Amino acid sequence: MATGAAAVVVAAGAGLGLWAGGGDGGGGEPAGSARRTSAGEPARRAPGTPEPSPTHPLSSAPRTIPAVGAHTPARGPGWRPERGHRVVVGDPDLADEGRLIAGELGMTYGGQNGEVRAGDVRLALGDDEGADPEAYTMTVRGGRVTITAADDAGVFYGTRTLKQAVRAGGSAPEGVVRDDPAKPQRGFMLDIARKHFDAGWIEDRVRELGDLKFNQLGLHFSDDQGFRIESGTHPEVVSKDHLTKAQVRRIVELAESRHITVVPEIDSPGHLGAVIAAHPDLQLRDAQGVAASGAVDISDPDAAGIVDDLLNEYADLFPGAPWHLGGDEYRALTASDPEASYPQLAAAAREAYGADGTVADLATDWLNDRAETVRAQRKTPRAWNDGFYRDASVAADERIQVAYWTGKEIGARQPAEYLSAGRQVINYNDEFLYYVLGEPQTFVYPTGQRIYEQWNPRVLRGTEAVPARYDGQILGGTFAVWCDLAGAQTQQQVAEGIRMPLRATVQKLWDPGEPPLDWPEFKALADRLG
Repeated sequence: MATGAAAVVVAAGAGLGLWAGGGDGGGGEPAGSARRTSAGEPARRAPGTPEPSPTHPLSSAPRTIPAVGAHTPARGPGWRPERGHRVVVGDPDLADEGRLIAGELGMTYGGQNGEVRAGDVRLALGDDEGADPEAYTMTVRGGRVTITAADDAGVFYGTRTLKQAVRAGGSAPEGVVRDDPAKPQRGFMLDIARKHFDAGWIEDRVRELGDLKFNQLGLHFSDDQGFRIESGTHPEVVSKDHLTKAQVRRIVELAESRHITVVPEIDSPGHLGAVIAAHPDLQLRDAQGVAASGAVDISDPDAAGIVDDLLNEYADLFPGAPWHLGGDEYRALTASDPEASYPQLAAAAREAYGADGTVADLATDWLNDRAETVRAQRKTPRAWNDGFYRDASVAADERIQVAYWTGKEIGARQPAEYLSAGRQVINYNDEFLYYVLGEPQTFVYPTGQRIYEQWNPRVLRGTEAVPARYDGQILGGTFAVWCDLAGAQTQQQVAEGIRMPLRATVQKLWDPGEPPLDWPEFKALADRLG
């Protein structure tokens, strides 16, 4: 998405032909256009003064991505930004939202102001306790716009709707929008471990995500190929190409201004090749001394020590609650007989859990211990579904959320097994939501059209949806970029490749039902919005 273009279209000249391409007012006339005389000349009116409503057809809902939930139409000219119009706020906590939308629409920021003038956009917090903090109401009436919500997040999403409405049709249509998301977690995950991405590129994605009403950005920054964020506790594990903590703070600050939480991931006990490169003594080896790629020896307390050092170090850098612990593809548990292949792990399991202790028990205990480490930092842990083991006598902590991505692992379980046990699940379905560079194995680049037409948050594995009774346990979904073949695409190619899949994904997370537009219409709208 050309985020800069969307931000400056109105600023380049508010009221200068922005609505000339048509709008949502009906009758082939933009909602914010001046009434035409019989001679075809526009009737003159004072700036910001609405025309008599009987001259206007009923409005249509604003065209946005994601689509708004409900719109009550009305007769009137709608609203468009013009010179002299202001953004005012009813609460000082909304100053950031006010300044942002004022700059984007080329308007004046009037600060906290009880006086409302013609043409104003007013942002306000309501006193509806218990309301969804992401819900909002946008009212366009009498030549003004009012956006209200119980929380500043909802107000922010209302400003995104206003921005898109102006971008799509030149004006915000008369009437009332009432809108809220179906799912509380709407994420994009980026693998910066296998491929280094510039801080500026990531910041551009944050702006794009914010305009689309995503609210999570995952950063998978440690894997076999690299460790990509500066470290003070273990600088020896950090790759040459990496983000400094100062750069990460700027990303996090920008994300917070868009009501996006950054979700870090240090995957363990597998996918730790970059850490092992600096600490080869921690690598897991089988009975013949053959190293297990990327896996640490979880019977060695030093392995837990270094991972906990890193988890604790980054707790303040990422102030949000969610924390991804990984837990997937531990090499020891891909062996046909883990206890025979890795006798040191089997011995540690028997010592800890008795004669029947297994490697799966030991790995589950590792996950639980890491969950306790981040929970002590007031984080909410999640882990990949193949980090939860069916036959372990040690149960994974029930508070660890399941990031469900695959049904291909050994002993794979259907999503309903996790849901019926009462677990909360986040949808990362690799059939639809995995953009894997180079298309290795059986992966193909996902298309926005397929997501838009065939996926919804209950489709957790393959193409089949789980029963509707589990919908409340599915917290949302995340579209993921994995860089298995890092050189297969440039950063720009990645941005272009994920553009429509991101838009389709957020549409279905905001409203899993039948979209109001067919795919060609949706794509045309995305092209118009930029």
